[in-house]
Amino acid sequence: MSPNSTYWMKYAIGVAQRAPQSGRRVGVVLVSEHDVLICSAFEGEVRGASWYGTLRRRIQELGASSAHSAYLTINTLSAAWSFELAELLKEVRIDRVYIGLPDPALTSYLDGDPVTARGHVLRFPDDLQRQILEQNRDLYAASGQSIDCNPHYSTHRISEAVSTRLMSMGFALTRSDVNAHRGTVALASLICQMYGTEYKEADSAVGDALAAAFDAKYGTYDYAYDARAANAGWADDFMAVYRKSSTRSLTAINILNVGVGSGHEAAALFSDCPQITFADIAEIGLANISGRIPLSKTVVSSAEDLSALPDDSFDLYISLRTYNSSFFDTSAAASEAHRVLKTGAAIIVSVANGFLYTQRGCVVPGLIIPGTEFVDLYRGMDTANLIGTELDGAGFKDVRMFPTSTEIYLSAVAA
Repeated sequence: MSPNSTYWMKYAIGVAQRAPQSGRRVGVVLVSEHDVLICSAFEGEVRGASWYGTLRRRIQELGASSAHSAYLTINTLSAAWSFELAELLKEVRIDRVYIGLPDPALTSYLDGDPVTARGHVLRFPDDLQRQILEQNRDLYAASGQSIDCNPHYSTHRISEAVSTRLMSMGFALTRSDVNAHRGTVALASLICQMYGTEYKEADSAVGDALAAAFDAKYGTYDYAYDARAANAGWADDFMAVYRKSSTRSLTAINILNVGVGSGHEAAALFSDCPQITFADIAEIGLANISGRIPLSKTVVSSAEDLSALPDDSFDLYISLRTYNSSFFDTSAAASEAHRVLKTGAAIIVSVANGFLYTQRGCVVPGLIIPGTEFVDLYRGMDTANLIGTELDGAGFKDVRMFPTSTEIYLSAVAA
């Protein structure tokens, strides 16, 4: 993403700030190929007209038929439940589109959504997404995208648990500090900077804090609050993906499962597998799965550092809903996965793509925007695409994506 793109994103947010506070605050900016403003508009600029109606009139007055890029803070729906951006794209050729957030009314994917239908829609970064949320906080707080709709997700926050644990070790970092340094290296470096601690000690403290946080959230996880409670066929989804990746029976191969959680998925999928190793930084989950599958091996280890396991030793690597975890280093994890797999072995990872709206019993797709209480409908697909790129960079081939109702699977083969 170029510096100029960031400038125009901030400009669009500034345009949205001029909208009436009582309504939806949306800003849009069209920019030429010479990086010059063509025109802009905001919701409520003209009484009774949406941002799209105002922008359309300006485009017609200018006689403009194309633009290099468009920056839109919220991908809004009209009263007829069609996307106003989609209407704009029918009239004006735009090479690149940047979107901040989904409309707060969205709780499922809809046909005709430019973000899911077009290949060149790019996203605002997290810090700017949070600014847009602040502009429209009341609208999003009352929407199905608020994680207050799920008691577990709203009360168990990894960043809060990490900051609490670090505080007990003498490192007084706020939740905001933790959210601003969402990587183990970045967080350990911050501790070194603030407290003059040796990096090894800081890294160990961060590792302990993360392990405790994941134990607290998932060690005794109640699946009544999980999106898969609304998808009885989630295990069948996994097996369908596996059958597209390999013809061998799970019981006949050497499997590594990284990121066990409470052990629910592992027990459902791998109870009959005699050659399986489980790796996790959280010991409660490993203890749970040892009790459920006594013949299994367990290793206290992060996905990013599997040094306790030898090279070229597994036929299948599985990691469900771990690669989108807080503070996760996808590049390091993908490299370690490639190292421990035999040539030609398969990898299957999944990205969580929804949380259970408990009162309605439905799944709202997306992933939580770090440092907020809101789910971004598009974030799961964004994350899956980034993971696919990292797998390719780590030496995997034939990377494929399989979206399902509660998560997005990726499979690949170790070259």
